[in-house]
Amino acid sequence: MEQEVVQFCKSYLVVNKEAFRDSRLEVIINDAGAELEGRKECYDVIIGDLADPIEGGPCYKLYTKSFYELTIKPRLKKGGIFVTQAGPAGIFSHTEVFSCIYNTLRQVFKYVLPYSAHIPSYADIWGWVMASDSPLDVSAEELDTRMRQRITGENRYLDGKTFSSASTLSKAVRTS
Repeated sequence: MEQEVVQFCKSYLVVNKEAFRDSRLEVIINDAGAELEGRKECYDVIIGDLADPIEGGPCYKLYTKSFYELTIKPRLKKGGIFVTQAGPAGIFSHTEVFSCIYNTLRQVFKYVLPYSAHIPSYADIWGWVMASDSPLDVSAEELDTRMRQRITGENRYLDGKTFSSASTLSKAVRTS
């Protein structure tokens, strides 16, 4: 992430302002691949919020099977989760990158869970994929309990039922 983008978010995106004050968050401004390859620590969660893997683009190599196997997976603690944005996930747009990212992660991790939500500013359904070698199936009630234990205040969007709904993809997307 560029420092200017982070500073803009801290200053103007009121709804996300508190997230930057959370002591568990470490914002790193650097090449994602180089940063992970140069570290020895293992993490509970690794979040990939990268540009789409357009061939020849700056992030293309960060969506490959070898990157997931050799860089991401070794940096996860036992039970750790990797989640990445996976591009458009609508009926007509999911084949651009979403299905490819999902299928690549399925080759590397034992458990892979795709999910999506409508993003009005993108005028489409947007997708993410969560992956782990530990089961990802948590009931809506259990997710609500875990969120209450870890989050101060009200989460206005996400709860267990919303996530359960988000991880139920249309047949066209699910089967591609």
